[in-house]
Amino acid sequence: MPHQILATFTDLQRMAVEVVTGSGHTLLLEASGDEGREGGAGPKEVLLAALAACTSMDVASILGKKRQPLESYQIAVSGDTAAEHPRVFVRISVEHRVSGAVEPEALRRSIELSATRYCPVSAMLSATVRIEHRYRLQREGEPARSELVVVTGPR
Repeated sequence: MPHQILATFTDLQRMAVEVVTGSGHTLLLEASGDEGREGGAGPKEVLLAALAACTSMDVASILGKKRQPLESYQIAVSGDTAAEHPRVFVRISVEHRVSGAVEPEALRRSIELSATRYCPVSAMLSATVRIEHRYRLQREGEPARSELVVVTGPR
């Protein structure tokens, strides 16, 4: 089943585009730059947001199936861009920030499965950019634990 998007250019000065997804959701996107935006995310920000959403849904689902109790779960995604146009991402970092009585190996494996098998956004981006997937786990009464899980992308 194809995914469909309808994008309507709405404001030349702000470089704003209203996007309606095939499921009927509306997004406002604006050109990114140094000047402030009035309410729309930049297209590259939305790409990173899609990666965060996709992988977090996978990881949360896998951890749930493994009966791993999450107290909180955030994902921080950042991307470094090339200096020259078209200023594509050259490196992306994904950090899963988890607290709860989650076993480190269960978290590591859940992230690895998302990054290498389940998340289509990660798979598409990995075709052209290096993505580092890591976690920071805070278990009660223990120091925070951080680990690099997997690096995907062109070799």
